[in-house]
Amino acid sequence: MAETALRAFVTGFPIKHSRSPLIHGFWLKEHGINGTYEAIEVAPDAFSSFLQSFPGKGFAGGNVTIPHKEAAFAAAQSHDAAATAIGAVNTLWLEKGVLCGGNTDAYGFAANLDSGAPGWDNADSALVLGAGGAGRAIVHALQSRGFSSIAIVNRTLSRAGDLAAHFGAGVSAHGWEEAQALVRQAGLIVNTTSLGMSGHGEAEDFPLDLSNAQKAAVATDIVYVPLKTPFLAKAQGAGLKTVDGLGMLLHQAVPGFERWFGTRPQVTAALREHILADMKKAGAL
Repeated sequence: MAETALRAFVTGFPIKHSRSPLIHGFWLKEHGINGTYEAIEVAPDAFSSFLQSFPGKGFAGGNVTIPHKEAAFAAAQSHDAAATAIGAVNTLWLEKGVLCGGNTDAYGFAANLDSGAPGWDNADSALVLGAGGAGRAIVHALQSRGFSSIAIVNRTLSRAGDLAAHFGAGVSAHGWEEAQALVRQAGLIVNTTSLGMSGHGEAEDFPLDLSNAQKAAVATDIVYVPLKTPFLAKAQGAGLKTVDGLGMLLHQAVPGFERWFGTRPQVTAALREHILADMKKAGAL
C-alpha cells in the first residue's frame, strides 16, 4: 500500500508570488519525503471557511501570510509564546484536532543574523526604522535576545507609539526627525521601510546618513527584493556589517517544515542559490 503523502500549504491574498513553495519543495526533495506544499489563494471573506475545511483535505497545517496573519491568530485555539507576544500567526498545525498557531518571523529574523553576523546580539541598543506589520516580530526578537534599548522611528509617530506601548519597558517611539541622532547610539540598525525603493538600490536614494554609526554596528533589512536595498547600499558605503533580508524568509520556514513533515531542515548555500536563481529568472535581481 502506497504511503500517504504529507500535505502543507501557504495561503494569502494574493499568493502567486510566494517563494515558500520553492523553499519547502527544495527540502522535500532533499530529504526524500513524500509530501507536497501548495500555494492556495484565499480572499479575506473566505478565510474562516478555509480554516474550517483544510483538516478534512488532508493538510497537516500551513503558512499564513498577508493579509491573514491577525485572522489566523484569532481563529487558533492555542498559540505559542511568539504568536502571543506578536499578536499574529504565520504557522498553523493540528494537535489532536486542535488548531494551533505559531509565529516564526522573530525566529527567522534572529536566525538570519546569527548566520550572517554572529555576535550581533552582543549589542544592547537597536534602532528599528518603520512600525509596520513586521515591527512586532522584530521587537519581540530583539527583546528575546536581551536588547535593553529599542528605538522605533516612524513617520507617523502614533504607530511607533502603539508598538512601543505593546512591548513596554526599554522600547521608545520617535519621529523621523530624531532618526539621525539615534543612528549614533545603535549597535543594530533594522530597516523595515520601503524608503529609497523608487530608485534602483543606490545608496544615495536612502534619506539617512549612516556615516556616524558605530563602526561595529550591524545593519539589516527585512526586504529581500532587491537583495541590496538602498538602505543596505548606504550601510555598506559607511563600512558597516550588513545582512540582507533573504535569510529571514529562509529561516522562518524551518520550524513549520519540521512540524508538518517531521524533519528539521537546514538553511544552506544551495537553498539560497536555488531561491536566488528563481529571483533572477523573475527579474527581481
